[in-house]
Amino acid sequence: MKTIDKNYVNGKFIPTRGTEIMDIYNPANNQHIGKVILGQESDILAAIDAAANAFPAFSRTSKEQRMEYLQRLHDAIMERVEELQEITIEEYGAPLQRSLWANRYAAETFLYFKDILKDFDFERSIGKSKLSMVPVGVTAIMTAWNANAGSICVKLAAAIAAGCTTVIKPSEMSSLQTQVLVECFDKAGLPAGVINVVHGRGDVLGSVLSTHPAVAKILFTGSTAVGKIIARNAIETMKRVTLELSGKSPNIILDDANLETAIPMAVNAAFMNNGQACIAGTRLLVPEHLLPEVKRIVQKTVNELKVGDPRDEKTAIGPLAGSKQFDRIQHYIKLGIEAGAELLVGGLGRPEGLLEGYYVKPTVFTGVTNDMAIAREEIFGPVLSVITYRTEEEAISIANDTIYGLHAYVSSSNIERANRVAAQINAGRVAINTIYHDALAPFGGFKQSGIGREGGVYGLEEQLEAKVIIG
Repeated sequence: MKTIDKNYVNGKFIPTRGTEIMDIYNPANNQHIGKVILGQESDILAAIDAAANAFPAFSRTSKEQRMEYLQRLHDAIMERVEELQEITIEEYGAPLQRSLWANRYAAETFLYFKDILKDFDFERSIGKSKLSMVPVGVTAIMTAWNANAGSICVKLAAAIAAGCTTVIKPSEMSSLQTQVLVECFDKAGLPAGVINVVHGRGDVLGSVLSTHPAVAKILFTGSTAVGKIIARNAIETMKRVTLELSGKSPNIILDDANLETAIPMAVNAAFMNNGQACIAGTRLLVPEHLLPEVKRIVQKTVNELKVGDPRDEKTAIGPLAGSKQFDRIQHYIKLGIEAGAELLVGGLGRPEGLLEGYYVKPTVFTGVTNDMAIAREEIFGPVLSVITYRTEEEAISIANDTIYGLHAYVSSSNIERANRVAAQINAGRVAINTIYHDALAPFGGFKQSGIGREGGVYGLEEQLEAKVIIG
């Protein structure tokens, strides 16, 4: 059993001053695998001080120096990527292939930003003035538990590339994964105080980070509800914020789509990462006259998905992250049944033969209307709602009838038509005939799915302020 009792502050592993202990369980079998001692206010204040003291020197480093740091961070993570994969399976329950891809992606993010720096101009001429893009300052990074390494690294890479120092508050539910990641950061050998990591509860540490005057920028991934709290706190000191929040993504199947390809892809889009993904396509919009065929393919696809041991390479869906998530999914499945939706596949309870761990039945409802809770609220588990439409215009209207706007999907054999539909969907990203993730393109949401963008040159610019010198 592992114990995480140190934070990483000013280039050193420092014993936490907190006393609250949180136990860590393997979600696949509910075995006790570790514990983390959660930090308190004094821990995060020490990290903020370290970052603030390191900022003046780090902000003046050259582009070439920061490119070297990004390379080192990539190399350090790749040296331990298999260990990261293993701990992601054990602590989070990610299936084998997903855990490997997620941690490789986290490492590769640093190379993406290294490449961006090569051609990025921090100084430009605007009219008769000189425009300097300068680092915004100390950056607080707060992340969720469903994509620990990737969420931390895409934010950290942008901050390092810009010349910002950081204080990272990862999810306490990902403490074992974070520990390996932080050891990689330490191995990379950046100047002391550039990267600081403190374990602890969001309601304790997050409130300090979102109000402290020395913190200039907040990068947050999590729920819309928590994002609103952070934004309210941040406004008092006019902190810059990038908030990547909740989603309820529509997936429009147009009537000319190849259903044998589009429907299995749609199921994958809904159930990726055990259904615990903000970009999950959990509202499947299909032509009314094609519903019988859609139901047949959906049922066949879901029944062929292997639910079980995340270490089995054939497993598509592993356990949920914990008991709260399990109870949450059961609650929403019950709501769907009570609302009168047709239970096509799945339902309440655990899958047959999986009595231990937080496994749920991948569930699909048909006969769903867009006013039902299962169609309007982010469930964050493998639950898919199928909604029918009669016209293309109605499909677009249903897709946009949501408070969210993070991601969307469109399937069609006519690319021109698909692009026309995609242009009318209010979402930060729309994927046509694919579930591919473009790491160099900006990622973020419309409406209550967030503010600002991560990834690529847009993510870098979110870490910079425009300073104009005239004369």
